[in-house]
Amino acid sequence: MSEQRLESYKCPSCSAPLRYDPSGKLVCDSCGNSYEPDVIEMMDSYDRAEKPFDWGDYKRKFENSAERLTDSVVYVCRSCGATVETDATTAATHCPYCDNEIVITDRLDGGLKPEGVVPFRIDKNAAIEAVKNHFKGKKLLPGNFKEQHTLDKIRGIYVPFWLFDSGMDGRMVMDATKVRMWSDSNYDYTETSHYLLGVDGSMNFDGVPVDGSSKMDDDLMDALEPFDYSDIRPFDPVYLSGFLADRFDDDPDQSLPRAETRMKNSAEAAIRAEAGDEFTTVTVRNSLMRLIDPTVKYVMLPVYLLNVRYGDKNYRFAVNGQTGKTVGELPISKLKKWLYFGGWTAVAGALAGFIVHWILK
Repeated sequence: MSEQRLESYKCPSCSAPLRYDPSGKLVCDSCGNSYEPDVIEMMDSYDRAEKPFDWGDYKRKFENSAERLTDSVVYVCRSCGATVETDATTAATHCPYCDNEIVITDRLDGGLKPEGVVPFRIDKNAAIEAVKNHFKGKKLLPGNFKEQHTLDKIRGIYVPFWLFDSGMDGRMVMDATKVRMWSDSNYDYTETSHYLLGVDGSMNFDGVPVDGSSKMDDDLMDALEPFDYSDIRPFDPVYLSGFLADRFDDDPDQSLPRAETRMKNSAEAAIRAEAGDEFTTVTVRNSLMRLIDPTVKYVMLPVYLLNVRYGDKNYRFAVNGQTGKTVGELPISKLKKWLYFGGWTAVAGALAGFIVHWILK
């Protein structure tokens, strides 16, 4: 006996079951909406479709063609186990992650050679000034922060990044509305029309960055963007002089999902923005986007790291070594926070009470 598949469809508006009507449409008895069968079939196929992905043979090409770093020295931190690289002239240094001493190991072969590097364009003094300027205008900083905070030694480190290029195509289903309002001598009217939009499209992305170090905070690295990739130079160990270089420990396969998410979000935002010119509201119901022929470059990007010590806590800061953009966490005065937010709430409450009292009088 052959197995039979039973098809059932749900209303896109309220999720109630749809029934076929002799008029040729699928009708929802719950909310009263009706739909063309081919539209519902299209949505159902989107819901059931599996998102294809094929890394292809790029990984094999990458592994076979990757060169090794030469004229570099590998250091391992005794405290946290971080592995960093620097030029062969460095005798001793500190770990950029935990600030403890790091010692040379016998592994002098280096890691995979990057394809490119964005050199440091600002020096350490300029980076420190950028951090100090970052403090200015922050209303919730503790009152004694300026006198009692200390800056740890700043360190420049080349952070490993994967730059992904890829095409992306796919389909999106969106719920949209158009709202029309008018009035006559008796009433005000509001008419809301509902639409189901299906969009097929493609887009190309170049140089979508994802840091390849698990030790680096992803949000911190994302916040340092953008870098000017027109300044990428062919890698040369001379760029390591006076700096450190982190080794990647997240390979392209591990980093690709983050790049794919960034591309997908950008594609959806662009499509929604275009549809938003015609409709009042647009919300994504279903999105099936796939990468087309992704490729990747391994590059080093310049970052300064330092800790700001205040009280018994360290606050980590990062500075874009090319642009000077600064990001990091700041201490917050609980009293100022209460006065700033709680005070406004109290003022608003008192004002509301005064208005009510005045109205009652």
